[in-house]
Amino acid sequence: MVLDPVLLAQDLIRRPSVTPADEGALGVLRAAVEPLGFVCHPLRFEEAGTDPIDNLYARWGNGGRHFCFAGHTDVVPVGKIEGWSVDPFGAEIIEGYLYGRGAVDMKSAIAAFAAAAADFLADNPGLDGSISLLITGDEEAVAINGTKKMLDWLKAKGERLDHCVVGEPTNPRAMGEMMKIGRRGSQTGYLSVDGVQGHVAYPHLADNPVPKLVKLLMALGNGAIDDGTPHFQPSNLEVTTVDVGNPANNVIPARAEAVFNTRFNDIWTGESLEADIRRKLDSVGVEYQLKCVTSGEAFLTPPGELSALVAQAVEAETGRKPDLSTTGGTSDARFIRYACPVVEFGLVGQTMHKVDERVAVADLLSLTKIYRRILDGYFGA
Repeated sequence: MVLDPVLLAQDLIRRPSVTPADEGALGVLRAAVEPLGFVCHPLRFEEAGTDPIDNLYARWGNGGRHFCFAGHTDVVPVGKIEGWSVDPFGAEIIEGYLYGRGAVDMKSAIAAFAAAAADFLADNPGLDGSISLLITGDEEAVAINGTKKMLDWLKAKGERLDHCVVGEPTNPRAMGEMMKIGRRGSQTGYLSVDGVQGHVAYPHLADNPVPKLVKLLMALGNGAIDDGTPHFQPSNLEVTTVDVGNPANNVIPARAEAVFNTRFNDIWTGESLEADIRRKLDSVGVEYQLKCVTSGEAFLTPPGELSALVAQAVEAETGRKPDLSTTGGTSDARFIRYACPVVEFGLVGQTMHKVDERVAVADLLSLTKIYRRILDGYFGA
């Protein structure tokens, strides 16, 4: 059976699956891969205070080496609809580009992998191995009821992944430039200082928290907090907001708050980073409240079999040897890395999350061929 990656990508894009909605996107994928022999497991997870999320695990084969493709069908909101030149969920092809929310991030990559698997299995019907798709509907939001819970479900079932490729967009400008072998961690700090409200004409009767907060932020600094490592750029702390909530110009506020985010490399863990932040804040000598939330730890898949396999497939198809990068934000690879070695390779990311998100049809077809080469190399076909 042959799957057309362009038609499948169009079918997926036409499902407005803005997190947490699925709108039938996973059903489209299931209908495409079940005839190939994939056994599909729709998985819905929910947790108190969160939206229920639909996910899909599909596996071909029962033994041998197990190669997994991971990704997500949920997409970010379209923003102001009037800013789009096309229907965001129309999946139109215009002058060689497929338009729509999710075209880059990352429904086209899911279509490319399904098509590559269909092509590979047609040529290797007696394969002694397993191929799976681990597809969540909860990557663009809080990521509570998605990949992490799916991996727990797999573990409980005794299923093991040997290697995984995540189809996130990884290339800055052209196909073949970059793959991801790790990601920085992310930690958000919520900092507050209490004072005593009062009239600005009588400061001795008040206690202004704003200068104290400024001193604390000065102690934290802004920008690089280390020199980086062989595979990671320097960790970076950025203050993202400072709030007082005071509409009056003659009132000293009672409280001042700030939020900062640190993208950190493998020098740190979330725990050690928080300890360093508290050490810096303690040196100021003022009382404060701090809550740190680590949404993902830094991780690295050391260059080896998997990264070499993907790099060879990319170079064979595009003529470019991809950089082994750890730049960018977080992805669900931060969860998968606990299960097996994982790398990321996908499309050009220039228009992801933007108005008129689009992918070159030629790039989508090229990605399908790259994924097919990865399967050939992995299973020695």
